Amino acid sequence: MNYPIYLDNNATTSCDKRVVAEMLPYFSEDFGNASSGNHIFGWKAEEAVETARNQIAKLINANPNEIVFTSGATEANNLALKGIFESYSNKGNHIITTNIEHKSVLDTCKYLEKNGAEVTYLEVDKEGMIDLEILEKSIKPTTILIAMMYANNEIGTIHPIETIGKIAKKHDVLFFSDAVQAVGKIPVDVKKQGIDLMSLTAHKFHGPKGIGALYIHKNKPSVTILPQIIGGGHERNLRSGTLNVPGIVGFGKACEICLSEIDANSKKMLLLRNYLEDELLKIDSVFINGNISNRLPNVSNLTFKNIDGERLLRMVNKEIAVSSGSACSSVSQKPSYVLKALGISDDNAFSSIRFGLSRFTTESEIETAIKIVGETVEKLRQ
Repeated sequence: MNYPIYLDNNATTSCDKRVVAEMLPYFSEDFGNASSGNHIFGWKAEEAVETARNQIAKLINANPNEIVFTSGATEANNLALKGIFESYSNKGNHIITTNIEHKSVLDTCKYLEKNGAEVTYLEVDKEGMIDLEILEKSIKPTTILIAMMYANNEIGTIHPIETIGKIAKKHDVLFFSDAVQAVGKIPVDVKKQGIDLMSLTAHKFHGPKGIGALYIHKNKPSVTILPQIIGGGHERNLRSGTLNVPGIVGFGKACEICLSEIDANSKKMLLLRNYLEDELLKIDSVFINGNISNRLPNVSNLTFKNIDGERLLRMVNKEIAVSSGSACSSVSQKPSYVLKALGISDDNAFSSIRFGLSRFTTESEIETAIKIVGETVEKLRQ
């Protein structure tokens, strides 16, 4: 067994070897610019990009022309929020979101507030779920967008996306979802679930880093959005810049693999995650954070009461790579804002660890992780 064991797959995943193999020719052989329409190098690159666009669209039940490539989910979230706010300013300025969104959504909302937006931050219950009745009552004549993540990156709680989509349609409001943690792990259907805009990124499901996409609904009525990066008119004038062809190719391949293997991989991760929890919950004063039943199959967020979480992380991370929450907030010495939103005390939030499994996680790795965490907790409590 290789050490340390990697159980931080919500932060990023290893790139599947099949994905790497698909990408390699586009670094040194078929290296053309997809916008070079006058020769075969450009044609090959463009063809590869459109093949990937089709693969990505198929995974989420979208049309290929509804996929806009970005540098990642953070850019996609910025493009969605800022682009909609600017495009629909004649209708209103009100956005509804939650207080447990990813920082790239929350920080963008704060930015928009400084520029005239009114933002309602819905609170969640102790399991990380919103109150749908409060959501609907929060909608105003000036509401232009509901921005709600598909599944939380720290606790794995899945929102009732299809119901939220119906509420949005009922009130003629657009619905944007950050689906970064969900895509590739559970089935996502933008048409069935009434999603108008959705962000996703390859490196969360064994694709390369540095490539993401924004789905923008184009069937009647079409969603209009103003670009945030201009200069060249790439991606149908929605996101200018030379396309990352190798990254896009890898993105597409990762989606293709997920589509064919998602059921088997989801069941495997669920079994291993449940095994991990069942054993660790045998330790005194350990409990699960978030909704136990309605969550992603690969995520477990556990509180080890009366333990210094930072010391626990330092001790176990020599052999197991885990985290205390979002990679984007890991430099902060503050307790997780997601766990705080659930009503968890500072002490318990600091004593919480997130375990993120992947399709490559093995039973022997989970067995070893259980042993190491259990022994470390015992030492710390002594």
